[in-house]
This record gives sequence, structure tokens and C-alpha cells, in this order.
Amino acid sequence: MSTGWIVLGVIVIIVLFAFAAYNRLVALSQRVGQAFADIDVQLKQRHDLIPNLVETVKGYAAHERQTFENVTAARAAAVSPGTGPAEQAVQENMLTSALRQLLAVAEAYPDLKANQNFLELQSQLAQTEDRIAAGRRFYNANVRAFNTKVESFPPNVIARLFNFSKQEYFEAEDPTVRAAPEVRF
Repeated sequence: MSTGWIVLGVIVIIVLFAFAAYNRLVALSQRVGQAFADIDVQLKQRHDLIPNLVETVKGYAAHERQTFENVTAARAAAVSPGTGPAEQAVQENMLTSALRQLLAVAEAYPDLKANQNFLELQSQLAQTEDRIAAGRRFYNANVRAFNTKVESFPPNVIARLFNFSKQEYFEAEDPTVRAAPEVRF
């Protein structure tokens, strides 16, 4: 009789563990999804700022047509939905590169650099970029926690059983973003 209770107790513990592991995986998966949605909101705000920035610069540097076309094309690619965080990151990196070109053009025009609209747009863009970077860090931390749970034993048994798979990180692939800044005195 007592052996039956021990077996039953072990089965109950295993079932409770399975429920807890499954619920933890679901919670982590939801946090990853929410974190990516937060990044998406910031990216949309960034995408909405870009046409205003381009129009402001166009008024001062009309002959920089190729730069404007590059920014517009990169924004269009970034706005279109990607298949996942990795593809979205690639599109955003292209947009960041095009924006750098646009801001480099702006450096050549002192009147533009003094324009209040341009300065405000540039400030909003910088703040948005900071929020995107923070969102990216938050998302990647959640992905790391989820992936760790999916790969560690014994939760990986439950993960395989219910088709939880590793998530992609949202990474900056742009070498200029990854490079250490050059300091000169």
C-alpha cells in the first residue's frame, strides 16, 4: 500500500513539474513577443519621423537626390513586415546607414544645422534611437532567458514535447555600430 502512495506521489510531482515548466515556457514566450512588439512601436515612431527629416533637409540640399532616394528606399524596406527579428534587424541596419548619410549631408549646410525644425527632428530621432536600443536590450534579455530555458534540462523535454523552439536575437549587424569609437586628442 505504501509503495503505491510513493509511486503516486512521484507521478504527481512529475506532473506538477511538467505543468510548471510548460507555464514558465509560455510566460517567457509571451515576454519575448511583448518585447518585440515594444521594439516595433519604437521602430514605427522612427519610421514616421524620417519623412519629416528628409523633407526638412530637402529644402536646403535639393541636389542630394541619391541620398534622399536611399533613405526613402531603406525606410520602405524597414516598414514592410519582416519574417522575424533577424530580418527586421537587417532592414533597420540599412535604414540606419541611410540615415547616417542624410545626417552627413546636413553637416555640410550650416543654415540647416541651425534650423529649429531640423534640430527638433534630430533630437526626436536621437531619443527614439535610444528607446530602440533599450528595447533591443530588453528583447534580447528575454530571448536569452527563453532560450536558456528551452535548452536546459529538464525543461527542454517539455519544450520539445510542446514545440517550443529557440527565438532569434535582434542584433545590430552594422560594423560601424559594433566598432569601438575612435578617440583622438
